[in-house]
Amino acid sequence: MKPARQPIDGVLLLNKPVGITSNAALQKAKWLLNAKKAGHTGTLDPFADGLLPLCFGEATKFSAYLLEADKRYMAVLQLGVTTTTGDPEGEVLSTREVTVDREAIGAVLPRFMGEIEQIPPMHSALKHQGRPLYEYARAGIEIERAPRKVHIRALELLECDLPRVVLDVQCSAGTYIRTLAQDIGAVLGCGAHLTALTRTTAGGFKLGDAHTLAHLESLDIDQRNALLLPADCLVAHLPAVQLDAIDTEALCQGRAIAYPDAAPGLTRAYAASNRFIGLVDANAGQLVPRRLIATQQA
Repeated sequence: MKPARQPIDGVLLLNKPVGITSNAALQKAKWLLNAKKAGHTGTLDPFADGLLPLCFGEATKFSAYLLEADKRYMAVLQLGVTTTTGDPEGEVLSTREVTVDREAIGAVLPRFMGEIEQIPPMHSALKHQGRPLYEYARAGIEIERAPRKVHIRALELLECDLPRVVLDVQCSAGTYIRTLAQDIGAVLGCGAHLTALTRTTAGGFKLGDAHTLAHLESLDIDQRNALLLPADCLVAHLPAVQLDAIDTEALCQGRAIAYPDAAPGLTRAYAASNRFIGLVDANAGQLVPRRLIATQQA
């Protein structure tokens, strides 16, 4: 009989394999850790692999801060072929001769640097009237989508073995790499689709520090739990304050406290023992509870 689930709090850096959904990977890791509550920080399509940070227990309260963080990908494009989905899971729409060379490809990439607009793909989880767009797409219904601004911080041509092209993309949250591939193909005049995608970084986390499901399966439960990072790793980019026992107790009871030295803005709060309490809003010389770890003790 499987043991009763114990409270598990922390972040697991998972190297998601190709061929499964992000939710399936999450549920597998949740089962392996015998955790009660779990969530991820941004999906990867089944054909994609790479870094998928997973949150468990109290860490799920802070997952949104990584969801909004910059990401980095290695993207493999096939020029000359477009598909209905912009990736290998769709049906071929068109096939064209590829007449461009490495120099021509490198010349168009700067057009996609900086702040650009993208039209979200129909085959995406973006919702319209409560339903994801991919449900409309599967029913053959096209929904008008407003363009969205995203930021491409770096775009480097790593390999060019035509018609195969490999790009290193650093971008803001919400960027659709499939759309980027399609738009690059359109500018080149031959079309393109994404054939493979690997997420290499998310926020301050790197793929090299991630663990595979196979590795997790080879460990016992204590060894698996030892791989978890603390919840505050998700908000390590924010400033921090340390509080005494009285102020810690007040915050955990939902009360604001006086703290004139804190810089304005969202702030990490710690007890005197360096135990993470949660997030507070610093404003006008006060700290106001924003998102706290449950069952705190002073």
